[in-house]
Amino acid sequence: MTPAPAPRPHDPSGPARRAAQREAVSTGGRVADALTPAADSSAERTRRAGTSRSSSTGTGVGGDPGGRLLGRLRAPEAGRSNALHAGAWWVWALGLAVGASRTANPLLLGLLVGVAGYVVAARRTDAPWARSYGAFVKLGLFVIAVRVVFSVALGSPIAGTHLLLTLPEVPLPDWAQGVRIGGRVHAEQLVFALYDGAKLATLLICVGAANALANPARLLKSLPGALYEAGVAVVVAMTFAPNLVADVFRLRTARRLRGRPTGGVRAVAQIALPVLEGALERSVAVAASMDARGYGRTAEVPPAVRRTTTVLTLGGLLGVCAGSYGLLAAAGAAYGVPLLITGLLAAVAGLRLGGRRSVRTRYRPDRWGVRSWLVAASGVAVAALMIQANVQDPQALHPGVVPLIAPTLPLWPALSVLIGLLPAFVAPVPTAPAGPKESTP
Repeated sequence: MTPAPAPRPHDPSGPARRAAQREAVSTGGRVADALTPAADSSAERTRRAGTSRSSSTGTGVGGDPGGRLLGRLRAPEAGRSNALHAGAWWVWALGLAVGASRTANPLLLGLLVGVAGYVVAARRTDAPWARSYGAFVKLGLFVIAVRVVFSVALGSPIAGTHLLLTLPEVPLPDWAQGVRIGGRVHAEQLVFALYDGAKLATLLICVGAANALANPARLLKSLPGALYEAGVAVVVAMTFAPNLVADVFRLRTARRLRGRPTGGVRAVAQIALPVLEGALERSVAVAASMDARGYGRTAEVPPAVRRTTTVLTLGGLLGVCAGSYGLLAAAGAAYGVPLLITGLLAAVAGLRLGGRRSVRTRYRPDRWGVRSWLVAASGVAVAALMIQANVQDPQALHPGVVPLIAPTLPLWPALSVLIGLLPAFVAPVPTAPAGPKESTP
């Protein structure tokens, strides 16, 4: 026989609490009814939606075209349809490198490095090649150190007045005049070596920025058919260093998790062997995939087309060389520009004809959109303005070391370098890797 349930204790505040809950619900319903009209037409909803969209994009109620333009230029999230062309990153980085080659001012060089680093930090992905920027920065610092050491050990043609130290000098035979090992070390020659090494380091860092931002596989797809074989070799060589850096980072992390040391000669030797093994396995896999895709197979073209391609390509390259020499000469601008343009057109025609030998096809080729033009134009603008600044004010871009003076930051060359920050605002934002989903209880 089932015992009867025990009677619940009487709660004198129960009816009052339930009445308060019913009053709150009814009050909330009345407030909601007051805030949301019952008869809301579709036209009114459309008008409110358009107003909210215009206010979010900055166009205003009146439909300001400038606000719409800013809304369109706002960087979207990167996807397969709106990804930036890989060539745009290289044009931007080479523009910064050209600007760095036109100055020895350490302040401008540091500003160029800061611009490249900010854009890389804002727009790089989590791909293996994107991790190579730090390696290029360390390589640049190593180049500066080597340049200073060579200047101290082998001397410098810069004649200084501020003596720092005197090293033991090694006597050399008469046929080695002009070269010395050891001797006096002046402050002027060290400063000159620092400026020279900083310029080379900035060039390397700019190339490292392009290597960290541009997808090498997509860059290979954009090359002309005539340069496909050479492009494959260049891309494989360029992706070797990023993959090597990724392997070293992965192995060091694994050793750290296992409680093993990651520094020292013994640890480096133990890390180098798996890295070498991974590089060999990757090279075999790349060779097998290239052979499976028909790499190196060409189509049959008539002999006349082959001869025309050779003549146009070689003639175009000779015209480019002669035109470049004319531009560098003092009075060669009159014939340098026409030769350069003619050589470029002939080389492009030769590459277009040479592409008929390639039997490969392109699946979903990358398009050069408005944002790609903006990114490339920012690098070209930096290069052009720095070249113009070098012509108008060479003393500001090349501070003297004899006498030893402190460098100053010229205003409008510094502002021209800041144009290189444009990709950090117009290039599509890379998508963050999806993290683990939280489980709901």
